[in-house]
Amino acid sequence: MFALAGLVFCMCPCITSGQATPGPGAEPATVMPSVTTIPEAARPSDHFDVGAATSAYMAQIPAAARARSDAYFEGGYWFILWDFLYGAVIALLLLNLGWSAAMRNLAHRLSRFKPLQTFFYWAQYLLLTSILGFPLAVYEGYTRERQYGLATQTFGPWMVDQFKALLVSLVLGGVLVVLLFGVVRRLPRTWWIWGSIVAIVFMVFAVMIAPVYIVPIFNKVTRLNDPRVTQPILQLARANGIAAKDVYEIDASRQTTRMSANVSGFGNTMRITLNDNLLKRGSQEEIQSIMGHEMGHYVLNHIPKDITFFFIVIVVFFAYLRWSLDWCLKRWGTKWQIRDIGDPAVLPLVVLLGSIFFFVMTPFLNTHTRTQEREADMYGLNASRQPDGFAQAAIHLGEYRKMKPGPIEEFIFYDHPSGYNRIHSAMRWKAENLDLFRTPAQPSTLQQTPAQQQAPGL
Repeated sequence: MFALAGLVFCMCPCITSGQATPGPGAEPATVMPSVTTIPEAARPSDHFDVGAATSAYMAQIPAAARARSDAYFEGGYWFILWDFLYGAVIALLLLNLGWSAAMRNLAHRLSRFKPLQTFFYWAQYLLLTSILGFPLAVYEGYTRERQYGLATQTFGPWMVDQFKALLVSLVLGGVLVVLLFGVVRRLPRTWWIWGSIVAIVFMVFAVMIAPVYIVPIFNKVTRLNDPRVTQPILQLARANGIAAKDVYEIDASRQTTRMSANVSGFGNTMRITLNDNLLKRGSQEEIQSIMGHEMGHYVLNHIPKDITFFFIVIVVFFAYLRWSLDWCLKRWGTKWQIRDIGDPAVLPLVVLLGSIFFFVMTPFLNTHTRTQEREADMYGLNASRQPDGFAQAAIHLGEYRKMKPGPIEEFIFYDHPSGYNRIHSAMRWKAENLDLFRTPAQPSTLQQTPAQQQAPGL
């Protein structure tokens, strides 16, 4: 279930950038610059050099800010391992201490109706694993985010959001678990085939309802009505064959300092959303370049392609699950008091085997997403024609993502191109289109949005 939930988030391509809130006056050396000056080496000239322009943009990042973002992102490498190991320990505890079997027995006492038994088991399982995982979740999702200046919530509001997420998981996770165990009981020989179909249909359903019914549980989503911002975006959309009528804004600043935009939903619910941090801090050029990127996801049909890709992944996963469950239950099923594969008490084992599968698959899943993000980057550059705005977005992204990793490091851990590679791509595009930028009076900084012009200290 948790592996499938992760895949749902992968279905929503986005470009995001984090930025700690600067105080009045000069920005601290540990903060990425709010307004990026176009370096002299990045200005159009007969001697324009892609490498020099890229290095000039990179040089604008304070050394302390870059060290801070490197430390944050490299720490995340370890959390991939710790999350995996922590989850594995919890699953093994539930199995070896007999807690999973005890929860199954209680569920059976509460109802004779098998779907309700499964749901009651799921409720117990979700509550217990949430309690056991709470210490790591607090440090990783709250304490560490505040240490690096990426969170705006105090502990109380953060806990409220966690409680909301728990309720959403109870309902949606409960539906999925009941459906899958129902398939296993009715089709004991071919359950893995039909189970993969149920899983992908459920995933598409979750992606489709997320922007309309799930996101508003956590944030306020409104139509953006400022024509100074929306008009260029809608013009860009129509010029690229997108029949967009509205642009949406989300109040992400209540939780984070990160600037972001994303494509979410599916079919009639698909929409492009900007968060309020981007609207307050991003330049017009940056916003246009980001929106070009997001439109690239739409025009290039990345969400339908994701559905196809993850359908293949899920079929492979369920085939692996069928073989591995049979092997494990023959060896330890009696010890764990698991009666058969349709017994809800098997769920911790399913989660353990799933976490192993997706842990091993991490570099390949990241490569799939990173490839699509690179495609959207190139589409966005061609659509918006804002390479300097895109370079600014890449620098803001560097607030929480290492700007220049090694090639192996990027292959394993990055689900987006690195900031350095994004700037380099933008400058390479600019080098091939220099005539577009040969103007009599080249501005020294990127234009600010009206919201920026009114915001103090930005």
